[in-house]
Amino acid sequence: MSNCTSPHRQQSRTLSSNRCHLRQDRLRLLLALVILLASAVLFAHADNKRPHILIAFADDWGKYASAYAARTPGTPNDVLQTPHFDRIAREGVLFHNAFVTSPSCTPCRSSLLSGQYFWRTGRGAILQGAVWDNTIPTYPLLLKDAGYHIGHSYKVWAPGTPRNAPYGADTYAYNRFGNRFNRFSQTVSAAKNPDRAQKDLLNEVRRNFQDFLSKRPADSPFSYWFGPTNCHRKWIQGSGAALWGLQPESLKGKLPPFLPDVPTIREDFADYLGEVQAFDAAVGVLIEELERIGELENTLILVSGDHGIPGFPRAKCNLYDFGVAVPLAVRWGNTIAPNRQVDDFVNLMDLAPTFLEAAGVEIPFVMTGKSLVPVLQAVGSGQIDLSRDFVVTGRERHVAAARPGFLPYPQRAIRTADFLYIRNFKPDRWPMGIAPGFGLPSGSFPSQKQLEKDTFVAFADLDASPTKAYLGSVRNDNTMKSYVAYAFGRRSEEELYDLTKDPHQLHNVASQAFYQAVKTKLAARLNQVLEETKDPRIHDEPIFERPPYAGPLK
Repeated sequence: MSNCTSPHRQQSRTLSSNRCHLRQDRLRLLLALVILLASAVLFAHADNKRPHILIAFADDWGKYASAYAARTPGTPNDVLQTPHFDRIAREGVLFHNAFVTSPSCTPCRSSLLSGQYFWRTGRGAILQGAVWDNTIPTYPLLLKDAGYHIGHSYKVWAPGTPRNAPYGADTYAYNRFGNRFNRFSQTVSAAKNPDRAQKDLLNEVRRNFQDFLSKRPADSPFSYWFGPTNCHRKWIQGSGAALWGLQPESLKGKLPPFLPDVPTIREDFADYLGEVQAFDAAVGVLIEELERIGELENTLILVSGDHGIPGFPRAKCNLYDFGVAVPLAVRWGNTIAPNRQVDDFVNLMDLAPTFLEAAGVEIPFVMTGKSLVPVLQAVGSGQIDLSRDFVVTGRERHVAAARPGFLPYPQRAIRTADFLYIRNFKPDRWPMGIAPGFGLPSGSFPSQKQLEKDTFVAFADLDASPTKAYLGSVRNDNTMKSYVAYAFGRRSEEELYDLTKDPHQLHNVASQAFYQAVKTKLAARLNQVLEETKDPRIHDEPIFERPPYAGPLK
């Protein structure tokens, strides 16, 4: 390094000194960059340094966990207990604004696996009739190519296997010790010894995970997907109280205001929360196994769900928060600081590039998601990345026969901290599907028993449930008209909700003059995202209006 005190002529001493210091600064910067690049290379290519990746992803799990109770007092989060999710959040990062791209299982999972908006995933954009496009890169197979041992238990859907492959046909499935956990309340409720049955189901979870781990080549990192479906319908009525002590009356005054606060619906909700607690217990088993083999600190653990609660209005198959907001917590040993609460908006398509960056694998340019690694490795809580101030969500077709002609109910939305803007492209259609008196001019309205047991008899985009049956039974009660309209009614072409005044998104202010500037700005921002990501609904609308996206299943 140069000697900055070397004698020079008096008239050039100051200039020479400045140049010398500039050279030193450049050398220091170059040295820092060399160290940084060397560290990055070591992180990316040393197999024993690459993290294991475990995603626990529950079917139909909306934003319900006891870790959220402090921020949302007076809600069902006050009632349930999710100690293992809470531990992940306490020892890592809890996200308060995590959303799915679509409130339907197949498009959401297509988006998560591919790291792209669901409308870019071909027939993965719909539920019934979906076919995986193997030309789309997905994070599990990219990790496999990079030397990861990959696998899953219970539900994931593609890539690497037909959607409804028979048992044993999926190379990456580890369900050898059973898949009864998917029917948790049914299995435990029917047992002579419920406590023993519950332990048996958790042991099934353990043994499936152990089976996966036992197949791992020595010293290779692994990526495991745990995806039980027990939070999906159907579960046993009364199981929340019987199996978990979740008394329906404890929910009195805590349900969202678009649901009648009546015993039937409180019990239905309590039963759902029981299934959430069962999933959480299984997450605890996975953590125990990681601790047992000494790999907990080198594992990136992520826990979330694929959309909101089934069988309840404005949840699953809806772009309101009740349908698209999900829990999200991440733990990654000493790589990230513990006990952080982050307000950045996260779309679950961000998970694929996150896993790839963590593993040191190149992120494909087609991925529209944005890695969360910088947010995870930051310090402090609150808003970390100022650019993460919104998410875009959407929906096309869920149940094929919900509407005449097997047509979708196309929607796109943009959600910010203060507003939710929704565009309904076909407001003449019925959002939850048709039924006698609601889209069909004649015929007998289904009985309560039918609405409780058979999703397809009416409003097929709303799962069969006691809640659906109750709302159907009061459809002609004048005191219940608003609840029935929230559940089944048509919607305006544009919806706008002021979340500072209306957090439950009940009052559409899209037509009010006071909000026109906000609506115009949000609509333009939404349209820009759809244009940039080549959404067929904008670029070539008929694609989603014709087979195979619409029309009968082939």
